[in-house]
Amino acid sequence: MLRTVEITAELTIPLPSEQFHNLHWQKKLELSLDCFICGRTGRTTHFEYGEERAVCTGDGRSEHPAAARIAGFDVTSAQDRLILRSVLDYWWAPFHDAKRDRPATALTRAPWARLYVGYLCPQSLETESFSIQSNVVRPVNEVCAHCAAPLATDAQSPGIRLLT
Repeated sequence: MLRTVEITAELTIPLPSEQFHNLHWQKKLELSLDCFICGRTGRTTHFEYGEERAVCTGDGRSEHPAAARIAGFDVTSAQDRLILRSVLDYWWAPFHDAKRDRPATALTRAPWARLYVGYLCPQSLETESFSIQSNVVRPVNEVCAHCAAPLATDAQSPGIRLLT
């Protein structure tokens, strides 16, 4: 069955200053999914926009292709907000995870997502990135790894919603 998941996220950005770091959502993300290919639940699946398939971490010893992709990646920037809406399509089939003795679900039992934000430090002229993850304590204040300028506040967990 083809399933679709929507992931939304929002960061609060400090008002414009001389320390403009050009924050942007990177077109890659990770989501926990139940994978019928390796027969395991709660697998970290790596997605990259434009790729025809994702990569499942499998059982930890070997990764394998996953029948999944980023179908939509929409970014909105406001004066003090950086907003993302991504849509993921993936194939799912019922199975039973023998190692954990549990049935698979269309969206794993406790789904989590990791999203990446890139930036350019105006002082060092070096690029850097940080990630936000749905299963961490908030708020999180991100600062530049080079000049320690405040970059963004991650005040609410990314939303993960099964659409179909």
